Amino acid sequence: MNDYDFKAYQHIYRQGKKSHIRLWLIGLFSALIILLFLPWTQNIRAKGTVTALRQEDRPQEINTIIGGRIVQWRVKEGDYVKRGDTLVQLAEIKDAYLDPQLVDRTREQLEAKEQTVNYYSNKVQTSGQQIEALNSALSIKINQLENKMRQQRLKVQSDSMEMIAAANDFNIAAKQFERQRAMFDSGLVSLTQFEQRNQTYQNALAKRLSAENKFMNSKQELGIINLDLNGTRQEYTEKIAKAEGERFQSLSQIATGQGDIAKLQNQYASYSIRNGMYYIIAPQSGQVIKATKSGIGEIVKEGEMLVHIVPDDIQYAVEMYVRPVDLPLVNAGQSVRFMFDGFPAIVFSGWPQASYGLFSGQVVAVESDVSVNGLFKVLVTEQPGERPWPKELKMGTGANGIALLKNVPIWYELWRNINSFPPDYYQPTKEEAAVAKNKP
Repeated sequence: MNDYDFKAYQHIYRQGKKSHIRLWLIGLFSALIILLFLPWTQNIRAKGTVTALRQEDRPQEINTIIGGRIVQWRVKEGDYVKRGDTLVQLAEIKDAYLDPQLVDRTREQLEAKEQTVNYYSNKVQTSGQQIEALNSALSIKINQLENKMRQQRLKVQSDSMEMIAAANDFNIAAKQFERQRAMFDSGLVSLTQFEQRNQTYQNALAKRLSAENKFMNSKQELGIINLDLNGTRQEYTEKIAKAEGERFQSLSQIATGQGDIAKLQNQYASYSIRNGMYYIIAPQSGQVIKATKSGIGEIVKEGEMLVHIVPDDIQYAVEMYVRPVDLPLVNAGQSVRFMFDGFPAIVFSGWPQASYGLFSGQVVAVESDVSVNGLFKVLVTEQPGERPWPKELKMGTGANGIALLKNVPIWYELWRNINSFPPDYYQPTKEEAAVAKNKP
C-alpha cells in the first residue's frame, strides 16, 4: 500500500481521530434542560368574527313604518349615505289616506271645532252674567214686595183700628137710637129729634160697614202682595234654573267639543307624521347593502325591510365563542391576540412576543348565558397602547383568537398536557379590569 492509499484509508475510516459526539450530546441535552425551564404562556384558542362594540353600530335593517308603493329609489346598493339622506320615496295605497288635502281638511275641521268651543265658552260666560242679573233682580223685587207687605200690614192694622172705632161708634149710636125711640114712643121727644137720632144711627152704621169693607180690602191686598212675593220667587227661580240649565248644557258641549278637538288634533298630528313617512330616511351614516325590493311600483307592507345599512364610524370588536370548560378562565380585562383573515401572521402560541402579524385585544364583556351554538360569547376590543387594528377590517371578517393566561415553565405545560389537566386560572390585574370596565 502506497502513501496515497494509506491517507485515503485513514480519511475514510478516521482511525486515530477523537470523536465529538459526546460533546454534542451533552450540549444538546443541556440545551433541552434549559429549554424546559423557559417561560411558556398558556392560552385558549377560539374563533370569532369582527363586529361592533355597541349594538347601534352594527349592521341594521331599514324598515318601512307604513305600507306603500315604491315611487323612486334615491340610492343603490353599495352607495355611502349620510344621516338624514333619503333612501326611498313611497306613495300611499290605503283609501283612507288618498286625499292629497287630507291634512288641510283635518286642520279646517279642527279650527271649526275650536270656534264652536269658543262660542259655547262665550255662551257660558253670558249665562253666568244672566244668572247674576236674575239673582240681583230677584233680590230687588223681593225687597220691594217685602217693603210693600210691611206697609200693607201697617195699613191693615190701621184699618182694623178704624173698624173697631167705627163699631164702637155704631154701638153707641145704636143704643142712643134705641133710647131715642123709646122716648119718642113715650112722647118725650119730637119726631124731628127722633129722625135726627135715626140719621146719626144710619151714619154710624154706614161708617162701620165702610170701615169693615176697608179692613177686608186691606187684608185682601196683603194676601195679594204675599201671592205676588211667592209668584215672583217662583218666576225668578224658574228663570235662574233655565239659565243654569243652558249654562250646564253649554259646559257639556264644551267638554264634548274639547274631546273632539283632542281627537282631531291626534288625527292631524298622525296625518302630518304619516306624510313624513313617505320618505325613508337613513338613521345614520354608512353603506347601503342588501336591498330586498328593486322595482318601481312594488308594494311594501308595514314593517317590511327595504335595505341594510352598515355604519361607517364604529368601534370594532371581535365576537368570539369559548367552550363552557374554558369559560372560567376568561375574565374582563384579559389580553387576547388575534389573527385576522386576510392578514398574514407567524404564530408561536406560547411566545406571543415572538409572534409576527398578531394584533392585541382586551376582553370587555363575557356573557353569562349560553348561545344557541352551545358556546359562550366574549367581546374583545382593541387594547390601548398596542398595535392598532387594521383600518381595512370589515364587519364579519374572521378572526382566530388566542386568550393569554399564566406564564409557566415549558416542563409544566408538557406535564399538564400529558395529564390532560386544564390551564391554570388567570385573574387580570385591577388596572386591566378597570380599563375594561370603563370601555365605551
